[in-house]
Amino acid sequence: MANEAHPCPCDIGHRIEYGGLGHEVQVEHIKAYLTKSPVDAGKAVVVIQDIFGWQLPNTRYMADMIAGNGYTTIVPDFFVGQEPWDPSGDWSTFPEWLKTRNARKIDKEFDAVLKYLKQQCQAKRIGVVGFCWGGIAVHHLMLKYPELRAGVSVYGIIKDAEDVYSLKNPTLFIFAENDAVIPLEQVSLLTQKLKEHCKVEYQIKTFSGQTHGFVHRKREDCSPEDKPYIDEARANFLQVALIRKCALTCLDHFTFTLQKINQGVLK
Repeated sequence: MANEAHPCPCDIGHRIEYGGLGHEVQVEHIKAYLTKSPVDAGKAVVVIQDIFGWQLPNTRYMADMIAGNGYTTIVPDFFVGQEPWDPSGDWSTFPEWLKTRNARKIDKEFDAVLKYLKQQCQAKRIGVVGFCWGGIAVHHLMLKYPELRAGVSVYGIIKDAEDVYSLKNPTLFIFAENDAVIPLEQVSLLTQKLKEHCKVEYQIKTFSGQTHGFVHRKREDCSPEDKPYIDEARANFLQVALIRKCALTCLDHFTFTLQKINQGVLK
């Protein structure tokens, strides 16, 4: 589920068998998965779960990927102890389940995470990345927390309202062309509204031929056709998540270079 206007279930895709490089910690009233960078650079990224919860190996794999680039990462339990969605559950009950897990009501938990990162991890620059349900949460946080350096919303969209386009931070939105959850018409509307209302840097990227969950719920070796798109999308969110001042302005050049490498033009 990544669409507030039309909440519907999404396939878990490939569940990665992954143990993780980090460990679980208590952050006030919630648990979290923390991976510290071996280099203390004062930078951190909050990684926000999808409907399958903070313990999904795929999400921890993404967090460790970011941490491997020199950043402390944390995956908090934004469901606050409530059970994540079970992919084998009765999908007819999904809308009711979702009502108790509002991606736009996480401020209390996020404040606790920010405090922990600043006090326990000495983080001075903080960004945020979210997938699916977490993509909605990122969009929400980009409207409320000017102290965040950058955000990446991966296939998550907030329902149309005039108060959801005035972003306070540079934001990258990643979508899939063949996403059954988020129609391209809604991506076009988001593009139009941000152009009218947004005063900060942002970018919207739609990946050809891809489906919902492709960035974190597909294995890199799933198919030769998909791999370049998965690699590019992950490189894009890494580029922004790494909280570089020029992250979005550098993204087009970064993507062009990556495409040329994939085509064998550059080595």
